[in-house]
Amino acid sequence: MILDTLNNAHLYHGLGPRFVKAFEYLATTDFNTLEKGRYEIDGANIFAIVNEYDTVDASGEQMEAHRKHIDVQYLVKGEELIGHDFLQQQVPSKAYSEEEDYMLFAEKPAFFTKLMPHYFAIFFPTDLHMPNLTAEKTTAVKKVVIKISVQ
Repeated sequence: MILDTLNNAHLYHGLGPRFVKAFEYLATTDFNTLEKGRYEIDGANIFAIVNEYDTVDASGEQMEAHRKHIDVQYLVKGEELIGHDFLQQQVPSKAYSEEEDYMLFAEKPAFFTKLMPHYFAIFFPTDLHMPNLTAEKTTAVKKVVIKISVQ
């Protein structure tokens, strides 16, 4: 997993051209004018999901992991905690869904990171993550999740 600000996105261009496209999209898009929904950047290889929600308490949530996609989670507005851990020998509490590309894990996160506007987190298939969590108080959030195909 990687945690940083969009100002430092150039440091991660070495991860490949799909990351370069993803960070260019984040840097050049006015998300204040975009509605919630899915936006294609490079067909099925890279797409963005714009979402707005209120943060939730961690007690009712589970960590997730993906196999087909890497998540670049970028906060536009608000603040949230993301719980995370390394995927090792944990057994899923919800089996992997090929169609939805996720599985759930009941273990509690080992780490928590606060995301604020212009911060991003990259979660690879080896990373468990529990996003959308309340920091100090429930907060309205606008977030973009860019899905980058691992194939």
